[in-house]
Order: sequence, then structure tokens, then C-alpha cells
Amino acid sequence: MSFNETDVQNALKNLIDPNTRKDFVSGKSVKNIVVAGSDVSLDILLGYPAMSVWGEIKAMVEAHLKSALPGIGRVNASVSSKVVPHAVQRGVKLVDGVKNIIAVASGKGGVGKSTTAVNLALALAAEGARVGVLDADIYGPSQPTMLGITGQPESADGKNLLPMMSHGLQAMSIGFLIDADTPMIWRGPMVTQALDQLLHQTKWDNLDYLVVDLPPGTGDIQLSLAQNVPVTGAVIVTTPQDIALLDARKGLKMFEKVGIKIVGIVENMSTHICTQCGHEEHIFGAGGGEKMCADYNTEFLGGLPLDIRIREQADSGTPTVVADPDGSIARVYKQIARRIAVKVADMAQDHSAVFPKIVVQST
Repeated sequence: MSFNETDVQNALKNLIDPNTRKDFVSGKSVKNIVVAGSDVSLDILLGYPAMSVWGEIKAMVEAHLKSALPGIGRVNASVSSKVVPHAVQRGVKLVDGVKNIIAVASGKGGVGKSTTAVNLALALAAEGARVGVLDADIYGPSQPTMLGITGQPESADGKNLLPMMSHGLQAMSIGFLIDADTPMIWRGPMVTQALDQLLHQTKWDNLDYLVVDLPPGTGDIQLSLAQNVPVTGAVIVTTPQDIALLDARKGLKMFEKVGIKIVGIVENMSTHICTQCGHEEHIFGAGGGEKMCADYNTEFLGGLPLDIRIREQADSGTPTVVADPDGSIARVYKQIARRIAVKVADMAQDHSAVFPKIVVQST
């Protein structure tokens, strides 16, 4: 039985990508179909980093085509990922060397936002993306400790800083530039200016994602950042506790008011796991994150336990995703990170780089 390129395309309309929850054709992932006699080759180009599941997707596509097209010979599906820039708030320009900025925020402190931010960044990197972390918490920078970075950044040209490197991440923080014991006794405008310089005067090297660890709260500083930093999407971190959820709602509403898309909500400390017996208990309440998502029509990205290993590993400079990459907690971080990347890939693309620059010369 003979078949052509259209038959292959139609067959793949019935195959759902488990990550995007769309079929591969409407997701625009199917490229370069070649039919040679009874043999078929094609490329599957994913819009999100997913190195850990490339093999699964390849096997799934090949098996589906073999069952859907009688008489088919050899099938070779080549799977890869390509991350492109996506649209940000109106009137805010993209940062050189950065395709997408993901802001990780919380309404209040102490909910594990910084730990979540660094583990999500490491999870995206583990899936094959080029990732950076900007520690935007000027008053309480914690990324230097969590990434185990000491020393100061260098400057090749005397103007721009080269990012520090750790665990494959590019990183920048005010903590690299000041003594660890020095308090930042600055007013809001100074903090905003410092962050702007850290963002724009760092030579980010071709990042797919820059994860920005924002300071907690919804005050003047957060509002200035939300208006000046080109954010592709925001992730809200909360705990199930009512008082944390109350502040998380304010954070979510702030982003909505300044036109930043909410990617979803991560619930930290969802359950406590006893180190003695392994018993799991909802000590801060249960279901708060899911209810908030239902109230605001946003996605519940996942829940993480209150586990002593997460704290110990972050404090030692090797966060969970690199300390125990195959463990159950790292698996949750990776699932959340992949879901964030998929949701970003679904957003409107930024085409500003496509337009030619017009140069006027006197001839």
C-alpha cells in the first residue's frame, strides 16, 4: 500500500504530545517529512527543552506511524528542541542575550521562593536549555549561597559584568559585589537602579531562559521591576497556609495589572515528611494552592514537600536537582519546569528580531 507525506501528517494528527497535551501537527512540531518508497523519516522539533523525554517521544512517534500506516518500512523520527523568544509587556524591550525571562515571585517571604527558583532553573538546564539566574532580591540575596559561588564577577570591557557560573547556570547577584555581612540600607529608587544594572549590564550568553528570583511582596520595588523588566511569564510560589495564600493572591493580581502573564502556581511545603518514619502530614493545610488556581483560572504547576533535604542541599550550594537528580523531589521540580517551558512555548512569539534594522547613510 502506497502513502505520501500528507498521509504521514494525517496519522500524526491523532498522536498527542503528553507534555503539551496537543497533537504534534497542531503543535507545529512535525517538520521535514520525507517518504522514500515505504520508508519514512521526519523531524519532531519541540518548542520546549525536554532532553530527558526525547527518546520516549521518538519511540512513540515511530510506533504510532508503524501501526497507523499499513505497509510502512523503516521509520526514523529525529527529536530535538528549539526555544524561541516570546512576547513580553507592551513597551518593554527584550534584554540582549536573553530569549525569555521567567519571574519567580511570592506575596510574602519565607515560602521557599529562592529555593524553588534555583531548582527550577537547574531543572530547565537539565532538560538541555541554556539558563541563567538573576537574584533580584537586593536586600536579601541568597543565590550565591544556594549556587555555592564565591568571588566576584569579572569584566572584559570595564563596563559589563560576565555572569558567574555554577552547575551549568549563568548567575548574577548583588551578593557577588558586596560583603556578605553588609546590609543594603538603600531606598527603593536605588534598589531599582541596581537591579536594572545587574540585568542590562551583565553579558548574558545566549540564554533560552533567565529565571529572576524576585524579592517577596508587592510594593514599590516589585511594581517598578514588573514595569521595567521584560517578563515572559510569572510563577507564583506559596504555601498551603491561609495567610501565605492571601499574600500570594495579591502578588498574582499585581502581575495581572501590569500585563504580565501568570504561568501558574507552585505550592511549596505542601506536606511534611517525617525523617524518622516517613509519615506525610499536611501541617500547613491542604488544597490551598489548587483552590487559588481555581479561583483565578490559572494552572496548579505542582506541589513540593517540606523536606529537610531540600533545605540542607540548598544551604550547601548543591540544590536538590543537582544533588539528587534522579530522586523523587528532583522529579517534581523537573515536571514543574517542563510544564512552565511548555506554557511559555504556547505564548505569542516575539518577532522583533526578525525585522531588519534600517540604517540611513549619506551617500
